[in-house]
Amino acid sequence: MKYSRLSKEQFEALHQEFANFLATQSIDKKEWDEIKTNKPEVAEQELDVFSDLIWEGVLAQTNYLEHFSKNHIFLFHCLETEVKSIVLKTLEPEVDFMTSQGLEWMVKNLFTDAIDIHVGRKEYQGERNAAIFDIIQQGAILSDGQLYQQIDNIVNAN
Repeated sequence: MKYSRLSKEQFEALHQEFANFLATQSIDKKEWDEIKTNKPEVAEQELDVFSDLIWEGVLAQTNYLEHFSKNHIFLFHCLETEVKSIVLKTLEPEVDFMTSQGLEWMVKNLFTDAIDIHVGRKEYQGERNAAIFDIIQQGAILSDGQLYQQIDNIVNAN
């Protein structure tokens, strides 16, 4: 398995897609039930292959990621051959970026000495999708890129 198996909830949400996936292999509901009962290792393999297919599709379309922690905001722009990053770090330990008050504080103090801003870029060390998956495994979530673009525009304007 290249990525990770989808959760039970994710499989439920993708029930129709999974049925279509099985159908492409000429496996109907009756046969799937038999496989689950009599060949659980084959059923496990099918779940893993489907999970990887879904992950490949999602990762191929991923352009932006965000990861918020108490004192840091990590913003990523995933390009074809590299990932660009903007890292915001508060130097005020009581500020919590995971709260709306912390985000409001960040907006007001963006260009003060209370926030460190680091901009970077890094070429993928291997396959693009695997690198993006690693960032997600570390806690990042998919994003529409709005916050990245706003901060990028502000940083590049100064």
